[in-house]
Amino acid sequence: MGATPAAPALQSAACTRTHAPARTQRGGAAVTDADQVRNDAVEAALGKLDLDTKARLLAGRDMWSLPAVPGIGLESLVMSDGPIGVRGVRWTADDPSIALPSPTALAAAWDPALARRAGRLLAQEARRKGVHVLLAPTVNLHRSPLGGRHFECYSEDPYLTGAIGTGYVNGVQDGGVGTTVKHFVGNDAETERFTADSVIAPRPLRELYLAPFEAIVAGAHPWGIMTAYNQVNGTTMSEHRYLVNEVLRGEWGFDGCNVSDWMAARSTTGDILGGLDVAMPGPQTVYGPALAGAVRAGEVPESAVDEAVRNVLRLAARVGILQGAPAAVTETPAPIDGQALAREIAARGFVLVRNATPSGGRPALPLDAAPGRTVALIGAAARDARVLGGGSATVFPERIVAPLDGLTAALPEGALTFTVGADPSEEASPADKGFELRAICRDASGAVLGEGSLPTGQVQWIGDDLPEGVSYETMASIEVTGTFVPRESGEHTFGTRGLGAFALAVGGEVRWEGVQAMGNEADPFEAFFGAPSERARIDLTEGEAVEVSLTFQVPDVTTLPLKAVMFSLLHLGPRRDADELIAEAVAAARAADTAVVVVATTERVESEGFDRRDLALPGRQDDLVRAVAAANPNTVVVVNAGSPVELPWRDEVAAVLLTWFPGQEGGAALADVLLGHAEPGGRLPTTWPARFCDAPVTEVAPTGGRLEYREGLFIGYRAYEAQGIAPAFPFGHGLGYTDWAYESLEVTGTTARVRVTNTGTRPGREVVQLYLAPAAAASGSARSAAVERPASWLAAFAGVEAGPGESVEAEIALPARAFEIWDEEARSWQRIGGAYEVRASRAHGDTRLTATLEV
Repeated sequence: MGATPAAPALQSAACTRTHAPARTQRGGAAVTDADQVRNDAVEAALGKLDLDTKARLLAGRDMWSLPAVPGIGLESLVMSDGPIGVRGVRWTADDPSIALPSPTALAAAWDPALARRAGRLLAQEARRKGVHVLLAPTVNLHRSPLGGRHFECYSEDPYLTGAIGTGYVNGVQDGGVGTTVKHFVGNDAETERFTADSVIAPRPLRELYLAPFEAIVAGAHPWGIMTAYNQVNGTTMSEHRYLVNEVLRGEWGFDGCNVSDWMAARSTTGDILGGLDVAMPGPQTVYGPALAGAVRAGEVPESAVDEAVRNVLRLAARVGILQGAPAAVTETPAPIDGQALAREIAARGFVLVRNATPSGGRPALPLDAAPGRTVALIGAAARDARVLGGGSATVFPERIVAPLDGLTAALPEGALTFTVGADPSEEASPADKGFELRAICRDASGAVLGEGSLPTGQVQWIGDDLPEGVSYETMASIEVTGTFVPRESGEHTFGTRGLGAFALAVGGEVRWEGVQAMGNEADPFEAFFGAPSERARIDLTEGEAVEVSLTFQVPDVTTLPLKAVMFSLLHLGPRRDADELIAEAVAAARAADTAVVVVATTERVESEGFDRRDLALPGRQDDLVRAVAAANPNTVVVVNAGSPVELPWRDEVAAVLLTWFPGQEGGAALADVLLGHAEPGGRLPTTWPARFCDAPVTEVAPTGGRLEYREGLFIGYRAYEAQGIAPAFPFGHGLGYTDWAYESLEVTGTTARVRVTNTGTRPGREVVQLYLAPAAAASGSARSAAVERPASWLAAFAGVEAGPGESVEAEIALPARAFEIWDEEARSWQRIGGAYEVRASRAHGDTRLTATLEV
């Protein structure tokens, strides 16, 4: 819908990249005959362009695309948000998208091959929507658990992040679609993200924050990268000559296209000389006419523009939209069932962190499926699950399977009851359940210009994303109108979010008219959206439809560099007494064999644009869990959150299952796992603290514009170990549904062989984790003893599968980088020799076997 049609090369349906004899090496990647033909085509096309056209090609044509240049056979290159789905170029549900689980869930599977399959599916989605480049993956680290966008990142560990990101990028590019690995670099928090200066010493910058990007460049040869909003050590990333030109391109050999984060490009000369190829979005950017003018004024050499255009044309050639250049992929992977893969990834990423035996001598999970057994499902999040994170990661799936849906379908009739118990949402959110809405656009005379459907009560039209027949110049008002069928009787709250003049009507009666002025929000996106505001409370009856309408007077945005309209119709259901809701849940739990409580965060807790204040679950959810657990010893808690939250009752319940944001099939996957049809296969990709105050790194707000990474190398499990802090659940932890015996560890050279046996009664998958711990005292190396390093770190891992009683051996290479540090004086990687203890572990700190290795 609204996207440029895909080139024929992107529409073929079958897998493999084109493999031709290697000719030379460029940046560590073999240059094939097809590469040479593409490069020749790029040079030929570049030679035909004048300065103005070249400068225009580096500026976005609109919100999501670059301009076409028919004279050289170049089609318009289209980009779209990811990373869990492909939204396309419209904020609409008219063209639904597969919604995979959150990146934290994908990382929790500890399986690069699964990440590659996810990438291939997203490439399939992109081709279907005419998209050439996916704005993903996000590989910033979980430096602090307060990072508001951590659900969109993978892990606190650079090695795991690089491995999963490499699989993902390879998968997307297997399908002939480009990626933009982001956000390069140091964008590990959201507070003041447009201006913050991330102050990072050279060694942690190299060993932690740059490491995932370096691994992906080496292992996946990405076609694009996205530079971040923030500064690093005093220089804005879109202008960072050293990190982009010298490190990314020079040292690592990256030959792809460097795209700005949206609205991050601020300096014509600084950006082009700093290695930024494309300034997004358009049409007004610091490139285009401004860049051509800078060349003519002698401020920028035309060779810098040529190099940027060369990178853009190379990307266009790879995705098959430059005439005369063969696409990098001529046969795409076999079609993938999106719903099935979303369901599989969800279950594979679920992490079972506790599974006690409260009664009957069997673990709480999987549930006892004997006839007549009953389940009390509790929690508002069980009915209205949050399946994806907020912000640019948002997509609109064709269907969402909530826990209530999944368990209702899986259990016999009469075996399941549901009570709300507690609702994490304490303020109105965009109108959704029970609403059928459309947006009608009118001119100043009231005449209808056009209309479009709305997936929720949120209007978010940016750039050319407008209904057919509508323009910013002619549009004077937008009416969000339709019907609402309440699910509950009682007092319903309606509200608005956005800046400007509104009129709200419910049941044909105007309930509020007024103007929302700008607040003091720090983030530009937050400021543009405004704060949620309650406008009216109205008594409504369950099942009785009522008309609703919110009319917005469109301000003049024609002079803005980026034209957009953003506002929302909000709704909040009846608020019942919290103690009464908990009492109902307790009664239901007491009457059932098992209680399953679903707790969750909300979009106002975890989302793009702001960081978290604490790790507490919102509302009365902790009180609910404690009360239910006191009433039923077989209480299972399902945690629907994209990143760590405090679980103060974790030792009071029978089982705790972390499901992250589980994607559109999350409820079906939950039923599979609870009933034992699938194993919860996940291991923690980040440490879960027992309490917020235990987290070693919590600072995410800059002071005087500077965010000092004072902790150096010590984030995540490295910091917990250094400070002697016991987390609630360690990095790498996950129980599954079977047991494993670690029988032998043999280390030869830099290869470890680990033999494990499935000692349980069910088939399962084990993630064998190898950690290195320097044994400086045994090495006799003064150099080794003098170097500050973490006490241990993840060096490698492998997944193995076995049936009951079966043994399997994992052969795992120990990468050379695991034994190296960045020497700040020499400005190079240095191998640290000596003795190392190799630890074969089930989680960090849960070591099963050790061996000594001399290097």
